[in-house]
Amino acid sequence: MAKEEWHRYYSEKRIIHQWMQLNLLKNLPVQKVLEIGPYLGAVTAMLANAGYSPTVYDIDDDYGFDSPKVDKIVGDVRDFESTAIAQRQFDAIVCCETLEHIPYEDVDAVVAKFAASGAPYLLLSVPYKGAQLSINLYLNRHIFRKSTSFLKFKNLKDFPKPDEGGGWEPHKWEIGFRDRKLADFTRMIEAHYTINRTEFTGGCKSVFLLCENKSPADIGSMG
Repeated sequence: MAKEEWHRYYSEKRIIHQWMQLNLLKNLPVQKVLEIGPYLGAVTAMLANAGYSPTVYDIDDDYGFDSPKVDKIVGDVRDFESTAIAQRQFDAIVCCETLEHIPYEDVDAVVAKFAASGAPYLLLSVPYKGAQLSINLYLNRHIFRKSTSFLKFKNLKDFPKPDEGGGWEPHKWEIGFRDRKLADFTRMIEAHYTINRTEFTGGCKSVFLLCENKSPADIGSMG
């Protein structure tokens, strides 16, 4: 991975987003984590550094945090094999900023497969473009910095059709547009999980759902 690619992707806003993932896990009885879609691997590295035991699952074998301590499963998330994953006995699945890269009509089946794997927790995030207003003011004797961000009412608009030509797989949908309401998305997740906590990030503007499996695996009964 080139340094230029890392610095292009990881802005201050995105680093906050990565931190949020670990912060939401910190009070859970979690050790073994399956991370879906690690991309350049910042969260994987932080998980390993924080004492978790991460395994990554990605469609591309060329990306991610390369370490002998991190197992890698190569595959399309739509082909997620619940039974095989169940044998690994993960405590949590982390799937952040990944599902928007597959068609929306495939999401329910993928989340059902996550639940069928028996991992007790799912940490999920997707882009959120609902109406938001944020104002930040930072002032000391040396530095004055102000940041104002106002998102137009995208809930009144349809998500634009992605450009399918070239580059990284584009977003196929985002929550907050007229055709993708947050309430509908959470109802779909709640068919498989209980949502214990909902958080929003400013800056990166995503919604996080901390979910508990309604039918977690009975680890003691698995050979």
